[in-house]
Amino acid sequence: MRDIERLFSEYSESHMNPTNKMIHNLAVPAIYFSVIGLIWSIPVPDFIAQYGINFAHLLALPVLYYYFLLSGPIGAAMTLLTIACFLIIEQIAQSAVPVWQVSVGVFVVMWILQFIGHAIEGKRPSFFTDIRFLLIGPAWVWGSWLKRLNISY
Repeated sequence: MRDIERLFSEYSESHMNPTNKMIHNLAVPAIYFSVIGLIWSIPVPDFIAQYGINFAHLLALPVLYYYFLLSGPIGAAMTLLTIACFLIIEQIAQSAVPVWQVSVGVFVVMWILQFIGHAIEGKRPSFFTDIRFLLIGPAWVWGSWLKRLNISY
């Protein structure tokens, strides 16, 4: 069994309840977005900022590399999600509300929803047993969409 299939199988064990799945399909990508927004908000030194990049851009590279190591289609899907997150964050940055405030709000609300989902499921979140599942969650959501589209990962 490939690593991606094993990780998805393990992750799925605590995500069987339809309500929990529905919550995760919303909350997991939103949490991914909020984490990117929080990292994006960390001030960067001028020698980095002069190139129009920030710590979120720099951290996205090894994260996306990890996804591509797991699976090309998952890596491509996560790249699309990451680009969408950056585009939305750029729009928020043009508004009067700081990106970090939006990100904290989204983060807190979505984690509350996730814990409600796990209470309904009756199982602890997967990352309590393996920290990698914090990265696997968003890929798992994409994996379910890829299956629906009949795209193998």
